[in-house]
Amino acid sequence: MSKPLNISRINELKNNAYDNIDSYNDPDSPEALAKFTDSMKAILLADPSMLAAVPEYLPVALFNRVRFSDAAKTKWATWIDTATLPSWDEFKVTIQFNNDDVPLVLAVRKYSEELLIESCAVVYLLNTQDNVVAPSKSFSANEASDTNDDGYDPYNDDGDYDDSDEEGYYDQYDDEER
Repeated sequence: MSKPLNISRINELKNNAYDNIDSYNDPDSPEALAKFTDSMKAILLADPSMLAAVPEYLPVALFNRVRFSDAAKTKWATWIDTATLPSWDEFKVTIQFNNDDVPLVLAVRKYSEELLIESCAVVYLLNTQDNVVAPSKSFSANEASDTNDDGYDPYNDDGDYDDSDEEGYYDQYDDEER
């Protein structure tokens, strides 16, 4: 039986994450959001238990750095509509993380797999709902190494990508000791 997804918690995390993103996504300081998320990722990688106090920092750190295929978006919409927390096996095939973020993802998964899944639900909502700030182009220009080996640029995602090697992409998450 599936575990329930706490939608009120997801919405609270989304609102808090949105407030952080919006406050740092300033046209007058185009590097502010990138600097903030880089600092946050380093801090969370060093001490994922910090997420107990500020769980909204993970969706902020992952904002615009993960992608969802069209099929994955359908699954995420269903999980959110039915308040269903996906299992790890269901989750891992519906999301692709930027390669640079894999160490953080693994550290957070070891700390709390459920929090990682919830945070990705928040990122999904931030990416699909109308009240979200658009990604800053300067953020992508500053992060030239963010294009994965498969040519994916998380800041210029047109939704059309080849996921033929998707199965191998996720093996790295299951190979780690928990």
